[in-house]
Amino acid sequence: MTSDCVIAVDVGGTSVKAAVVDERGAAIAPVSVPTPRGAERVADEIAALVDELADAAHARELTPVALGVVTPGLVDEDEGTVLLAGNLGWQDVPMRALVEKRSTLPVAFGHDVRAGGLAEAVLGAGRGAGDHLFVAIGTGVAGAVMLGGTAYGGGGYAGELGHIVVEPDGHACACGGRGCLEAVASARAIARRYAERAGEPVAAAEVAARAVAGDGHAVAVWDAAVAGLVEALAAYLCVLAPETIVVGGGLATAGEQLLGPLRARLSERLTIQRVPRVVPAELGERAGCLGAGLLAWRTAGREVRP
Repeated sequence: MTSDCVIAVDVGGTSVKAAVVDERGAAIAPVSVPTPRGAERVADEIAALVDELADAAHARELTPVALGVVTPGLVDEDEGTVLLAGNLGWQDVPMRALVEKRSTLPVAFGHDVRAGGLAEAVLGAGRGAGDHLFVAIGTGVAGAVMLGGTAYGGGGYAGELGHIVVEPDGHACACGGRGCLEAVASARAIARRYAERAGEPVAAAEVAARAVAGDGHAVAVWDAAVAGLVEALAAYLCVLAPETIVVGGGLATAGEQLLGPLRARLSERLTIQRVPRVVPAELGERAGCLGAGLLAWRTAGREVRP
């Protein structure tokens, strides 16, 4: 007897992650390939992955009933369009339509961080949290505004926490502004700011390690990143007052080195605002792909029950 499943695809700036996702939200036969250049070639790669994963599903007596695809950038889920994705070089790309041309499955299309927030809400650290914020801190900084079990999209513009100004007249940001959180607290910004101070290029993870070891330049850069996060989150808390903030992305692997001071400084910074629980994400790099799977299940008219 066969069971239903969906196929999930998470398009990133450097790799495309895909998997079969079953009715309980488990990823089966995960695969990762380099991201091709150009939207048409990405759509071709997605089609090839769908064929490969459909074979893997059938071998396990599973039948794919929908396909979920998520991408970075400014994403209008309703229109199925990537308005702008700088790291992919895309502008006004009708990605859902490109995928639909190549697939017989119903296609759900979404934003990678909003999908990650959905996955954490259903399968990870956001379970039972109600309305909350999921923050992904990696090469960039973005958020998923989780309301009523769904990430609020705002026509593709919601959740851009990384572009709240936290250092007026600070470093230039890729968005065209200055002093944005992303130019202060992203992994890319931490590495750049350390190199400017110390004259040595190292990755953000190494800056974190050096901060623990007492390197003065690393401590200053890390403290500035935490301070920037506190300012951006304080602004968010004034408006939506979530009880919980789930922190994910590559920088979250620093664990309590990041979350400990973030909690303490938020408590000090806030006055009349509700002080939220700040917890680590649970799904790591799987969040976007699993979220794509959950979107696909919703397109198929079903909810995952882990």
